[in-house]
Amino acid sequence: MLEIKNLHAGIEDKGILKGINLKVNAGEIHAIMGPNGSGKSTLSSVIAGNETFEVSEGDVILDNESVLELSPDERAHKGVFMSFQYPVEIPGVSTTNFIKTAINEKRKANGMEELPAKDMLKMIREKSALLEMDRKFLSRSLNEGFSGGEKKRNEIFQMAMLEPKLAILDETDSGLDIDALKIVANGVNKLKSEDNAVIVITHYQRLLDYIVPDFVHVLYDGKIVKSGGKELAHELEEKGYDWVKNL
Repeated sequence: MLEIKNLHAGIEDKGILKGINLKVNAGEIHAIMGPNGSGKSTLSSVIAGNETFEVSEGDVILDNESVLELSPDERAHKGVFMSFQYPVEIPGVSTTNFIKTAINEKRKANGMEELPAKDMLKMIREKSALLEMDRKFLSRSLNEGFSGGEKKRNEIFQMAMLEPKLAILDETDSGLDIDALKIVANGVNKLKSEDNAVIVITHYQRLLDYIVPDFVHVLYDGKIVKSGGKELAHELEEKGYDWVKNL
């Protein structure tokens, strides 16, 4: 599904990613771990198409097609979804209207008609129930006045509605208490299938107790220095990140 080949990227004259190679197949969950400044969020931003970062070498391939020349919207229409560490607030735009627009724009880009209102309503009811969301939140302005946990849950609700091929969760656990973490993780687990893939970016092992990865990759100084199974996350929790400097 996703293949990253020798990816070098940075901002202005600063190199951040220094030769990332990664392959993610459908049905898999990959965790990217590493200390602050290692390049985790840059990697997710480059995959999603954030134009702040410049790719100087390498490629990002989705379903056997390079997406480097595609805009963030075009990548989203092809099935890339990114959950942000700090979801933005959009006053005056309800969560329901936001998600209706996003879904119908994706359908339009793929040559499909708009989703009928009754089907949209049914889908909203099903997905909000899946994430144990109070539907009153859906009529409020997007993320405005939401707690940290509500914002993250709302992001996973958007993921559920958009049904992406590739979901990138950028430090979704940031600022969540244990109850909110469990609900968000439960939603992610219920949405996982053999047709999609998830990349979880996190500092801490605790999220991976609830979203169990197939593979864990340690990012340090812009490079993946070690990969392994879920036990690698426990090793990082025990040893910290200092020991990866010598890998």
